[in-house]
Amino acid sequence: MQVMKWSVIALAVAAGSTQMAVASSQSESKGLIEDTSFEIFNRALYMNRDFRSGSPARSAQSYREETGLGIRLLLESGFTQGTVGVGFDAHSLSSIKFDSGRGRHSNGLFATDSDGRGEDTQSEIGGAIKFRVSDTVLKHGNMFVGNPVLSTDDSRILPEVATGTMVTSNEIEGLEIQAGRFTALNSQTNTARDSANGGALESIDFLGASYSFTDDFSGAIYASHVEDHFDKRYLNLNYNLGLSEEQSINFDFNAYRTTDTGNKLSGNVDNTIWSLAAAYNVGAHTITLAHQRSSGNSGYAYGVDGGGTIWLANSVQYSDFLYEDETSWQVRYDIDMASYGVPGLSFMTRYVAGDNINMGAAQSDASERELDIEAKYVIQEGAAKDLSFRIRNAFYRADNRLDNDINDFRLIVEYPLSVL
Repeated sequence: MQVMKWSVIALAVAAGSTQMAVASSQSESKGLIEDTSFEIFNRALYMNRDFRSGSPARSAQSYREETGLGIRLLLESGFTQGTVGVGFDAHSLSSIKFDSGRGRHSNGLFATDSDGRGEDTQSEIGGAIKFRVSDTVLKHGNMFVGNPVLSTDDSRILPEVATGTMVTSNEIEGLEIQAGRFTALNSQTNTARDSANGGALESIDFLGASYSFTDDFSGAIYASHVEDHFDKRYLNLNYNLGLSEEQSINFDFNAYRTTDTGNKLSGNVDNTIWSLAAAYNVGAHTITLAHQRSSGNSGYAYGVDGGGTIWLANSVQYSDFLYEDETSWQVRYDIDMASYGVPGLSFMTRYVAGDNINMGAAQSDASERELDIEAKYVIQEGAAKDLSFRIRNAFYRADNRLDNDINDFRLIVEYPLSVL
């Protein structure tokens, strides 16, 4: 996709040749060291999955249970002063296994050793060099990425890491433009580059933009090409309607169009999927209703372009409700207990049901459903400020041999430490 590659270079050149009359991020740079930040992020995760009896597709391994700790050292330098600022980012990722076993392994927390057990420890280091002109940043190396067509997953102990080049431009107020080319993606359990999904990523090129039309209305559009897998297009519209000082309704629309390309390493892909969510907020309470619909000759395909590349309303704790022809609904309730004298404490529950799933001529109407219950508490002050505890429960059931019936339980403890 040569056009996409040249787009990355063109954006950087255009930004460098444009003289802005107003102050920019680069003109306000304090220096390489002065603007440096360093954070230590700790995450402990206990996770079990109980594959319930009675499901026709029940796995031979009926129970998985593991506990581990992830430690991330994240260094982001400032930029040197001048027209072109230069800086760097660096990270160290380490995991430590507290509890696992050959019969309880495979929750996605640890790499697997030659005996079929979870690795006791693993670690990796990475970094990226970056350049800034005005309000445009060009970065090359290893990084965490979060956009609708390339999103590194962070749902276990350690995140995925992408390797490549990306430009992010904010030259126009309210408008952000991103373009990039990445050639490797390592998984959450493997430190080797390009290990995600068996090392299937050859390259991904993407271009996208998001724009705030007003304070309450924004949109985004992205396109990507994953070599020998698929082409993907994405659209988002988000509108917030204020009803009173303590009441509002938010509408969020997301849509993907994905078609296979090249050697079709992700199989035959021809899918359109969209979701629309409406969230009514009154004081401490939020009630959300969402509808999601998949159409085409396949389900939605993702993963080789990042395990988090599914920005849809009904992508929840266990299921994504993305199968061929699937229609799904969600009802969700959130409460923030700060209004009741307990700041930092929140609860959430949601129920999602999907049906009309096409699994072939013999099974054209499979269905699935999931109930999630969560609680989270964040310490607000003192030496342990920002230490958080989160409990996540998912109860998943499926019909017509779609999947295993699963109970998924997670206890997550996170402690970010800002050193600089």
